[in-house]
Amino acid sequence: MAKKPLRFKDFTSVDYTQTGDDQLAYNAKKRKKDIPTGNTGEEVENEALDMTQRLARGRMFKKNKAKIAMGRKRAQRKIASMDTLKKRARKAARNVLLKKLTKDTPKGELSLSRRQDIEKRLEKKKNVIDKLSRKLLPQVRKKEMERKKGGKSAD
Repeated sequence: MAKKPLRFKDFTSVDYTQTGDDQLAYNAKKRKKDIPTGNTGEEVENEALDMTQRLARGRMFKKNKAKIAMGRKRAQRKIASMDTLKKRARKAARNVLLKKLTKDTPKGELSLSRRQDIEKRLEKKKNVIDKLSRKLLPQVRKKEMERKKGGKSAD
């Protein structure tokens, strides 16, 4: 999810709810609701989702699938940024280690407990993943350039 840029009004500490103007109070409350509070968002991203959260995410993605598809199409037309390439390299490095740990068994065929166990082991190998992702970055970048050079045949 993309973060909205903060505006000047977001930094003001005026309490609009006490002004008597209902519309002003409503807008202020709505504005405050959009701002992420503290580090609660980070905790949710790092923790595994429980079943209700997973179902809620599924509904959300189903509702926004057209927007997501359009975003994906737009992103395919552009050359990936360095941040995106680093993420891809990191994912590729994780997959290399995952293959070693599971002896080439696909992740989808593993049981939930086995997957969680492997995820914990991968968390401990953060330094190895970082090193491997730096080595894989040129290959990932080359693959992206080939994809763009290929034009319509790659899509």
